[in-house]
Amino acid sequence: MRPQATLFREEKKEFSHNIATAVQSEEEEPPLSAVAEERQLFFGNSSQSWNDWRWQFRNRVTTVEQLLKFIPLTSNECAQIRSVSAKYPLAITPYYLSLLEPSDPYDPIRLQSVPTIAELSKSCVSMEDPLAEQQHSVVPGLVHRYPDRVLMVLTDICPMLCRHCTRKREWQYGGWVRTPEQFENMLAYIRQHKEVRDVIVSGGDPLTLSTVRLEEVLSGIRRIPHVEIIRIGTRVPVVLPQRIDDELCNVLSKFGPIWLNTHFNHPREITPEATRACDLIVRAGVPVNNQSVLLKGINDSVETQIKLCQSLLRIKVRPYYLFQCDDVAGTEHFWTSVESGVEIIRNMRGFTSGLAIPNYVIDLPNGGGKIPVSPDYILERTLDELIVRNYQGKIMHYSNPGNSQTRVMSEVVLKDVIIV
Repeated sequence: MRPQATLFREEKKEFSHNIATAVQSEEEEPPLSAVAEERQLFFGNSSQSWNDWRWQFRNRVTTVEQLLKFIPLTSNECAQIRSVSAKYPLAITPYYLSLLEPSDPYDPIRLQSVPTIAELSKSCVSMEDPLAEQQHSVVPGLVHRYPDRVLMVLTDICPMLCRHCTRKREWQYGGWVRTPEQFENMLAYIRQHKEVRDVIVSGGDPLTLSTVRLEEVLSGIRRIPHVEIIRIGTRVPVVLPQRIDDELCNVLSKFGPIWLNTHFNHPREITPEATRACDLIVRAGVPVNNQSVLLKGINDSVETQIKLCQSLLRIKVRPYYLFQCDDVAGTEHFWTSVESGVEIIRNMRGFTSGLAIPNYVIDLPNGGGKIPVSPDYILERTLDELIVRNYQGKIMHYSNPGNSQTRVMSEVVLKDVIIV
């Protein structure tokens, strides 16, 4: 009789091939139930429970002992994961764990979800709160950094604890949700500040709240006349797509305009389940944007980014931001150079639709805000022309029709004509 780990690897290899085929095929997508059934084999549960987001949440893998049932780990790896988890806990939904290739320690799904000893390394520039959210909190849970928008942090609970999380500092305090009193204080502040036209609802993950509670939140915000749009930041379509159901979408449809920003980092995360979740959200009248993080060893290549962004467009999700990884303590092993990000964008331009190219941005430390970082296509600039390099590397001249010299000459000519 073959060991359980060997059986799991063989079954997983066949399963991964089937999933890859499903993702790559643009003409025909296998039925959702068939794909889900294969995933359920690893957890031994019924289709009904597998598709229940509450079951998925309750059965998150949170210990090394649970993880060992699905990933072959050495005793040294187990000890390291326990050591890291004491500071930065472990939590993975069964669904997301089923996307992982257990025999590959560098699997992009595994690197985002399973703790590694590198998280305990700390550089001289890393910080617990690099974006200075606590400094810009006007009341508990409400961050007001930009003039016309606020960030509302409702909970620190997530379906999965992503190893590159910007708010990793919150994990040590356990799961919390803002009280009704705290939420009312946030609303009171927004009412008093009529310059606020955009409210971003985040966490943790706000979609871990009950649908009833979420409706109360959205209703409270929408009753403020000067709030024009609501944005929801969530990774649920990626790590817990079962949460996106008709009940939730009906609530979202009531309080538009709502924009939903999600967080796919790798093309293997775009599964039939994730596709269905995004489709339901869009059909509810909620546009979906994607905010990726540039992560070393996961998506820091042109090929991966092109495949990810093209796949996102196929499921009705617009690639919005590609973030430079924040200087968060415990994430140093994911950091890439800014030059790497610039080169990725440079090599995407012209080789895929402009709609598939996200804005590469740095969220500056100490609350400095987001700045776009782009390749420099202008080599030289004069009053009359620009000398530029195109996506093929060709040097070209572009006449500058709007410069001041041209306008002055036009005025002189026009004046002479009038005098005559």
